[in-house]
Amino acid sequence: MTEPLIFEISRPGRCAASLPECDVPQAALPKNLVRDELPLPEVSELDLVRHYVRLSHMNHAVDTGFYPLGSCTMKYNPKMNEVAARLPGFTAVHPYQSQFTVQGCLQLMFELQECLKAISGFAAVSLQPAAGAHGEFAGMLMIRAYHLDRGDTGRTKVLVPDSAHGTNPASTAMCGYEVVEIRSDARGNVDLDDLRAHCDEHVAGMMLTNPNTLGLFDEHILEIADIVHSCGGLLYGDGANLNAIVGVAKPAELGFDVMHFNLHKTFSTPHGGGGPGAGPVGVTDALADFLPGPIAGMWPASSDSPDDEPEYGLYMPPKSIGRLKSFYGNFGVLVRAYAYIRHLGAEGLRRVAEHAVLNANYLRVRLQDTYPLPYRRVCMHEFVLSGRLPGAEGVRTIDIAKRLMDFGFHPPTIYFPLIVPEALMIEPTETESLETLDAFADAMLRIAEEARTEPDTLHNAPFTAPLRRLDDVRAAREPKLRWQP
Repeated sequence: MTEPLIFEISRPGRCAASLPECDVPQAALPKNLVRDELPLPEVSELDLVRHYVRLSHMNHAVDTGFYPLGSCTMKYNPKMNEVAARLPGFTAVHPYQSQFTVQGCLQLMFELQECLKAISGFAAVSLQPAAGAHGEFAGMLMIRAYHLDRGDTGRTKVLVPDSAHGTNPASTAMCGYEVVEIRSDARGNVDLDDLRAHCDEHVAGMMLTNPNTLGLFDEHILEIADIVHSCGGLLYGDGANLNAIVGVAKPAELGFDVMHFNLHKTFSTPHGGGGPGAGPVGVTDALADFLPGPIAGMWPASSDSPDDEPEYGLYMPPKSIGRLKSFYGNFGVLVRAYAYIRHLGAEGLRRVAEHAVLNANYLRVRLQDTYPLPYRRVCMHEFVLSGRLPGAEGVRTIDIAKRLMDFGFHPPTIYFPLIVPEALMIEPTETESLETLDAFADAMLRIAEEARTEPDTLHNAPFTAPLRRLDDVRAAREPKLRWQP
């Protein structure tokens, strides 16, 4: 029996909340904020709880099942981090408080900056950006400010590989640059000949993900950096795939001048759902003065300090591109990342990368003889297959993805990167067990067999999801954004 929607069980006079008596003078709300005609439901507390719990059961989450979403690193969020972020000293504070009263918060921000510097090899870090794409935007703004500060106004182009995340060309265009696409070679690296052909005095920089979105570490990374630097450009690192090399290689030592950190992808903070994110940026000395602020700093104890403790505060770099977000970023997310880093330490972070790479290669080997593998190389934390199965010409990647839902797995990223036809981008992360990996591989192999013997099963999947296959095109063009009886 299908439970009724919350609107259908609404009855006048029912209320799901008991509010305390008002202890401040009451004032009428402005008329433009009150809409009496809205048919808001009136339900009891129990009805409300059941409604939202039922909705949560219909949702797939990393806490309920395997989530191999390639390029997005949907890794487990340790509950210890959640406990740390809920400590009263971190939650019962206000950004307008005196810095003297929030020294612990400022110390955490400063130490997180220092941790990210040690992990990446960069000279300075800002925690300001609120997401990965926000960090990209900050990085490109700093590159632009760097060139303009030197009086170099002729740089109008940014080079972006054909395997790049879609946010890379978007961030480039938002900063007023022309996007120039660079080809990949037969092994999935940046094509060096194509790169050299496009490097000239008009290049402001290059945006590069390494490992790239094919899950491959670029074999020519040092040469790429030299080519870009030789024409006066700067190398931007998309830090989305740092989880593959954290504790193993430092991006600054690979030749990157600036990079954003996706705290949700590498350092286990919550991901998705429109919630708060964080995309700190790290830079070399040449760009440190341009970082967005404010940045947490530490100063020696003052002569009148009673406990001889250092003092923490905030400052703006001298040539800062300015604020990108109100106050200091999403502080609760920063607490979670800090707890994760301090808990694991340097050795633990290296093991994260090693196990992420091991798990991905295990799945790659189990599947590569059934699903076409465009680049037959050892992968890093993820790999890309093609859904063009031999002997199943009528089956597409979307059919494989929908059928996976019937086995209890969230589908991997599909149709990305664009250079792989019918792409299936799979990333298991480091926390999944051998049993989970085998169950996923077995499901993928069974689906491949179904694609050849009973393709209609795939065409009509999913069968067990709360909703069957939707008309994605119509949903995008004619969205229904509110409930109507």
